[in-house]
Amino acid sequence: MLHADTRNRFLAVFEGIREELVAHMKSEKMPEDAIAWFSENLIYNVPGGKLNRGVSVVDTVTILLNRVPTDDEYFKAALLGWCIELLQAFFLVSDDIMDSSISRRGQPCWYRVSNVKGLGKVHNIAINDSCMLEGAIYHILKNHFRRESYYVDLLELFQEVTYKTEMGQLVDQITAFEDNIDIGKYTLPNHTFIVRYKTAYYSFYLSVALAMRMCGVRDVYELNEKTIEPYKEADRILIPMGEFFQVQDDYLDYHGTEAQIGKIGTDIVDGKCSWCVCTALAHGTEVQKQLLYENYGKKGADQAVREQAVKDIYNDEGLNIPKRYEEYSRNTVAEINAMIELVPEPGAQDKSRGDRLRRDVFRAFLSKITDRTA
Repeated sequence: MLHADTRNRFLAVFEGIREELVAHMKSEKMPEDAIAWFSENLIYNVPGGKLNRGVSVVDTVTILLNRVPTDDEYFKAALLGWCIELLQAFFLVSDDIMDSSISRRGQPCWYRVSNVKGLGKVHNIAINDSCMLEGAIYHILKNHFRRESYYVDLLELFQEVTYKTEMGQLVDQITAFEDNIDIGKYTLPNHTFIVRYKTAYYSFYLSVALAMRMCGVRDVYELNEKTIEPYKEADRILIPMGEFFQVQDDYLDYHGTEAQIGKIGTDIVDGKCSWCVCTALAHGTEVQKQLLYENYGKKGADQAVREQAVKDIYNDEGLNIPKRYEEYSRNTVAEINAMIELVPEPGAQDKSRGDRLRRDVFRAFLSKITDRTA
């Protein structure tokens, strides 16, 4: 969880962004009701989450510079962080429509809001609203970074990561049709592809890559007579880390309590392509697999009984998903730490340079997710 001072300083930048975007709407002679609607769209959907993705840009810039950023450097890093939060909002608003979700962050999903400032219900207008959240990213980038040498790199990063996330969303949607769940498609390789593309690129890689571009880290540089490709290094470490993060989410949905994770887990009833069910299908007995086919993702009057039947399979001493998760978690953390140790470090003579990749960038990310319970 973010420290209150860290969160409040970051949130103060958002208010400036919202005012800037609203001012742009006014300059385009948009009607007052449309301006009010867009402003509410921003307030309702963008700043309400944990903000870890956005703040991670600031954290990474601080580590790369090896000092406290100046006010201008902080502002630019925070702007890039808020662009990620806008991207996250775009994904979540559209994802909730596709999944027919009920609530998000303790309030009704945006498309289910019945009255926006007395202007009427959202419903399918949320489709356009999600696109406007994405469009706001490029307005901010143009306004604040157009004269920077790395401007095109920022554009390409957002476009490429957005496209990859949409690829992951497509595979997720056609693997787990809500009205025709076929867990025969639920395999660990499928799960890996979905979480890497749908989650890892925008939740882990993007924050670091944006900070690297802002700090002037080049695509290739020489260090200790070795050729370093820092963005490939970042991809190599952060994508498996993002996969680990999602596996944690999947496990906590089944094994975490409502007090721990702040919600009641629904993956089993909803028939999600979760690491838990993929692992059970890969390692369970034929009898256990048949029981999963009969009970997983089955809604109705007896769904609680069916959900418990699935949990009983997970908890079975032979399959033992908790034990398998502990082993997976331990091995994955060790593997990621080993990868981090292979990142070439700048020497003492380069201590003050911000254009070199540092191991602490990855250590900071890993420390945030290791042993988390929510």
